[in-house]
Amino acid sequence: MSEEHKSASHIETIQLPSPTAWPIIMAFGVTLGVLGLVTNLGVTALGVVLVLCGAVGWFRQVLPHEAHEGVPVVVEEIAIETERPHVEQVVVEEHHREHFPLETFPVLSGIKGGIAGGIAMIVPALIYGYLSHGSIWWPVNLLGGAGVANWRNPSIADITQFHWEWLFIACVIQAVVSILVGLLYGAMLPMLPRHPIILGGILAPVLWTGVIHAFLNTVNPFLDQNIAWGWFLVSQVTFGLVAGWVVSRQGRKRTPQSLPFILRMGIEAPGLEHDQDHEEDHKA
Repeated sequence: MSEEHKSASHIETIQLPSPTAWPIIMAFGVTLGVLGLVTNLGVTALGVVLVLCGAVGWFRQVLPHEAHEGVPVVVEEIAIETERPHVEQVVVEEHHREHFPLETFPVLSGIKGGIAGGIAMIVPALIYGYLSHGSIWWPVNLLGGAGVANWRNPSIADITQFHWEWLFIACVIQAVVSILVGLLYGAMLPMLPRHPIILGGILAPVLWTGVIHAFLNTVNPFLDQNIAWGWFLVSQVTFGLVAGWVVSRQGRKRTPQSLPFILRMGIEAPGLEHDQDHEEDHKA
């Protein structure tokens, strides 16, 4: 040890609780006391004596003042030094982030896809109505009349005829649901790793068709009995393929998750916006 190190260290005494064997004696007495219950009362009596002795000895160690003993220790002054005058900032690349996707479709692309898919799925539905009941109004009236407006005891002739009020209700339902599902497609397709049109156009329609088939009998038994589920699945797949194709044809934009919080709040910050544009140009 060098002279400088010896001068920097010194000996101090710290106070620690004195070692004692009374807790062990007391625990051993408890063990003998329990053991004597199944062996001999003499063993129990010995255990009680040991418990009392251990308790008295332990209390005398802490009352009226806790017993301590001094332990010498060597105190050394440790100087922490570094060769780096500045603290380096950890730079995390974008591809190391856990937030995906890095790019997504605009909201307008989901609306466009929903409208296109909603129009496309009408075609197989009308074909089914014409081939099965000789009327294109069959699926329209099922959705707008028997499906929602609680049309009571309609006859086949009623369902196959034109009713402007059921047509209006069916158009509203079709438009709202198609746009909502289109928005879902716009958010979902960027997260599908490969073949997003096939996965979104086939897998998703099959899943929600199964869910509807499972619950529709409870919600509306009449509508469940008059739906041809094969044609229903064809129309849903048609919607999925067309909506997925339209959404995927739209341009993507970067997700705002890597932007500073103030920019994500929509507050103008020219300095931060300039820094973000400079970083993107440098990476490109």
